[in-house]
Amino acid sequence: MSAAFQIRPALAADAGPILDYWNPIIRDTTVTFSSEEKSPQGLVALMADRRAAGHEFLVAEVAGTAVGHATYAPFRQGNGYARAMEHTIILADRASGRGIGRALIEAVAAHAAARGAHTLIGGVSAENAAGRAFHAATGFREVAVVPEVGWKFGRWHDLVLMLRVLGSR
Repeated sequence: MSAAFQIRPALAADAGPILDYWNPIIRDTTVTFSSEEKSPQGLVALMADRRAAGHEFLVAEVAGTAVGHATYAPFRQGNGYARAMEHTIILADRASGRGIGRALIEAVAAHAAARGAHTLIGGVSAENAAGRAFHAATGFREVAVVPEVGWKFGRWHDLVLMLRVLGSR
């Protein structure tokens, strides 16, 4: 894969390529605790819902194909949390180690900050050492470990909450 990539808003046409790398992660790993694979219609609806709420769903494109995505939404409901956002970032295996993840997280952080977000939170499986290292390398710090909140593959999993302050206090 070429090192050249671009970050852009996701399109409905990106649903297939996104699902090609996201559903195996859902199905086969503990990167996410969900076991429900995404559908094309559901993914397109998620993109639309995020945009309607003033958030974004971004993709990294290489040679015309989405190889990673990042999006965000409120961390919790209620106006007291209006400036705290939680993000999702997922990359295809072939996109790792090329700066694509860093570009995606910076783009989604900038988008969130421009819309008034103060913090960006990532919920990372405690077993996902690469995800935790990535977040630490991009300015996130571990703020909590929530034990035994995820159930997948017949066992409990811990969730690590990692936070990055986007704005001034």
